[in-house]
Amino acid sequence: MDFTGKVAWITGASSGIGAALARDLASRGVHLVLSGRDETRLAEVAKECGETFILPFDVRDEDALAEATRKAIAWKGGVDLAFANAGVSQRSRALKTDMQVYRDIIDIDLIAQIAFSQGLIGHMVERGSGALAFISSIAGKVGVPMRTGYCAVKFGLAGYGDALRAELSQSGVSVHMIYPGSVATNVSRNAMTADGSKRGVSDKAIDEGIPAPDAAKTMLDGIANGEREIIIAQGVELAMGDARRTPDALFEQIEAMVAAGYMEKMEAEA
Repeated sequence: MDFTGKVAWITGASSGIGAALARDLASRGVHLVLSGRDETRLAEVAKECGETFILPFDVRDEDALAEATRKAIAWKGGVDLAFANAGVSQRSRALKTDMQVYRDIIDIDLIAQIAFSQGLIGHMVERGSGALAFISSIAGKVGVPMRTGYCAVKFGLAGYGDALRAELSQSGVSVHMIYPGSVATNVSRNAMTADGSKRGVSDKAIDEGIPAPDAAKTMLDGIANGEREIIIAQGVELAMGDARRTPDALFEQIEAMVAAGYMEKMEAEA
């Protein structure tokens, strides 16, 4: 995939991986739509990224998302790349965690990402091209303590993305699941605790993690190379991700079912 001249829409673009993706994409000649809740911080990122369109909104507001989708598509006549990156992490024991924390994480990290994708897939399929990238986590491959809700949504996002990829495999639209390990961002400081409050401190593993610009480059190179799963980790996290990596042969088997009319047969039986 050649990114030059494409339009990319990034949620969670005001900091961390989202901001790093924006800067890298800008260097590759991409027109950017930047979304997040903080318009001021989005504007700071936009200053470094050439031609951009800032669309601030809360990903949980589906009416605002629908309006933002309309505007993003209208800006340059289409969206070529979409990065479902907005999200929040967790640092709390299941025994101590309020149910509302689980509901909030599910709304932000799973429901909102699905809604973002659902708003774009019809547009992309109609054009016969496009790429959707979902930022999951190594915690979407392996259950990690203190992150029960976070693991649940990241596993769920992977299931949605893999199934969607199979459904769209004959459409010209690609789906990429991205599994970062520890990347040096504020993800741990912003993580939800047992009562839903912000943690406020970071983890040593995060602070010493992969620099966000390096992670963004690996993600984009993987998408350009057509990789279905992109694992970005080091040390034990890389080993865990590789141990749970889905073989390409399995993806191809499922895509062959779709090519052979599996979905049409299911619909005919309904």
